[in-house]
Amino acid sequence: MSPVKMPSRSEYTCLAKVAEEAGRHKDVVDQLKNMIYVYNARLNVEERSMLSVAYKNITNDLRNSWRIIDQLETLEVARGRPRPMALIKLEKSTIEGELVEACKEIVKILGDRLIPCASVGEETVFYAKMQGDYYRYIFQFVPEKQKDHYSELSLNSYKFAYKHALGELDPVHPTRLGLALNFSVYYHDVLNSPERACHLAKHAFDEAVQCLDDSPSKADAVMILQLLRDDLLLWVSEIQGVPAKR
Repeated sequence: MSPVKMPSRSEYTCLAKVAEEAGRHKDVVDQLKNMIYVYNARLNVEERSMLSVAYKNITNDLRNSWRIIDQLETLEVARGRPRPMALIKLEKSTIEGELVEACKEIVKILGDRLIPCASVGEETVFYAKMQGDYYRYIFQFVPEKQKDHYSELSLNSYKFAYKHALGELDPVHPTRLGLALNFSVYYHDVLNSPERACHLAKHAFDEAVQCLDDSPSKADAVMILQLLRDDLLLWVSEIQGVPAKR
């Protein structure tokens, strides 16, 4: 019996594309993960995008499910029915476990393979930002005693990414702006500091606006700038203690 032949690097990419077309996000991850570890491969831009989108879809589906269960739990608390509430808590805990497991998988891939061999500049910033994002998601769903650990890991990843972004990317570069957006959300949601969130977001916004007209990425940048502006308005209103107008 002849040995089973491993798919080539290009075949793994092809399988990932087929899975993406079919909406099979877990299969996309599996094919790209196999390619990374079997061939010790750096991802090209298309492969990197597939990996990012697949994990985003996987975790977004789980987070949406969690929100639905959380709403049901709130209703059952109001109704005072202990048995349904216990079952709901069990399902909620299962979703949290799946979400944390998915996030830990991607931060391991990033830390073990993708960040160490990334080129200086946009690729490093992209991966380090992604790592910060998924540590932030883990923070949201782990027990209280683990939160400080994952908050610190997320902060370190964002700081590493931001240091490289400031040195290597233009202020209007979409990856740098996306990092500023998510890093400021970290300060607000994880460290409960709307002041630091506003400072970071406003600095990124002001710098980008000054050179926006000359940027070839103007359309993408404008979309992120609008999100930064919305968050700034919300957080400034929060600091001032007045309702935000959006």
